[in-house]
Amino acid sequence: MRRAHEIERALGMEYYVADADGTGGRLRDRPEDFRVVERERFSTEPADADPGDYPWLVVRATLREMDTNDFAREFANRVGISRERVTWAGTKDKDAVTTQLFSVRDLDADDVPEVSSADIRVVGRAGRGLQFGDLLGNEFEIVVRDPPRPSQATAVTNQLEAFGGGVPAVPNYFGHQRFGSYRPITHEVGLAIVRGDWEGAVMAYLGNPNENEPDSSQDARRFVEETRDWQAALAEFPGRLRYERTMLHSLVETGGTEPADFRAALETFPENIQRLFVNAAQSYAFNQMLSARLARGLPFHEPIPGDVACFADTDAPAAFPIPDVDREQRVTAERVDVVGRHCRRGRAFVTAPLVGTETEFADGEQGEIEREVLSTLDLAPEDFDLPGAFGSRGTRRAILLPFDPSIEWDPLTVSFSLPKGSYATVALREYLKTSPLEH
Repeated sequence: MRRAHEIERALGMEYYVADADGTGGRLRDRPEDFRVVERERFSTEPADADPGDYPWLVVRATLREMDTNDFAREFANRVGISRERVTWAGTKDKDAVTTQLFSVRDLDADDVPEVSSADIRVVGRAGRGLQFGDLLGNEFEIVVRDPPRPSQATAVTNQLEAFGGGVPAVPNYFGHQRFGSYRPITHEVGLAIVRGDWEGAVMAYLGNPNENEPDSSQDARRFVEETRDWQAALAEFPGRLRYERTMLHSLVETGGTEPADFRAALETFPENIQRLFVNAAQSYAFNQMLSARLARGLPFHEPIPGDVACFADTDAPAAFPIPDVDREQRVTAERVDVVGRHCRRGRAFVTAPLVGTETEFADGEQGEIEREVLSTLDLAPEDFDLPGAFGSRGTRRAILLPFDPSIEWDPLTVSFSLPKGSYATVALREYLKTSPLEH
């Protein structure tokens, strides 16, 4: 087991499980180097179906250097409709070529606009819009540019296969994108929120200058940290930092001295971002639990006494296996072998908690790990009983991420599928062993 890059360690990802040297190289050298095709579970009728019964038009769009939100906004603007009438199942990054479904309410097929950097094709009509639950997973084809040691991909794959008990696999970490690729502070905001430190949460977002930001952004953050002068800070923060400026306007209006003032500033974020802050705190704790399990030398592909396993979601296809968190199994010493067989056959998963108000800890060594991590972070399940979008009941997540990579050599290209909620860069980091800023 090998120590991870320092940026990853700061996000709870302490180790690589493959000791072999990495290939090196770069990801996303050009958009075509990172191709993603989304797979959904969603039925449609023909495009000429009665719009009264099927009011949603469904299109499949391939985007180049355009993220999901920007496409939806541009599409809506060109049609002259509210962005809220455009829905999708999964959000994709900008620096890639991505293909996914979108649904648009009350739109005729003939009115689909042209959008630059997008190829849009009508699929059909549906009785409802796409939702996150319709996402199954994603298929990836990723090119590694200029790897100095491309042949190391074979050694890494062999070691990941040993870790996964016969199937290449990695710890199911949350990737650095969860926390902010160039300024990873989302979890710091979330941790402060969950601890009830509303001012600390605001300052974690407004302050915290990062060397990867433009100098003007760093200067503005240092100014607000030193002065707490919200009005003067508005003159310092560039217009591109629109969320920060909106928070500052709120602090000017309320006075910015009381906990309620800071909470109001955080509530200027859209609800999905409010949830994202707390989700990032949960993800950080989860990553630390996985690293602690690795440090103890405990298996990921099969349970030990005390683990909490979840049986597989029987509605999910074999290519995109996910746990059914409503079908938990506490693994007693007497059932270790039985549950282990289910895990090895892909019928069950060892899990760890994304902590919330309804979290029940594992027993045995895994339970010790979960309690120790939360104690170190000064968190408890009841802390997640928070107002509005900040609250969370918690859930469970598989600790192992199996994948079946196909590797081509000229250029070095790695192709695989992952279920929803998992990160391609978590698999690729084992191969490259470079800074996540190059992912």
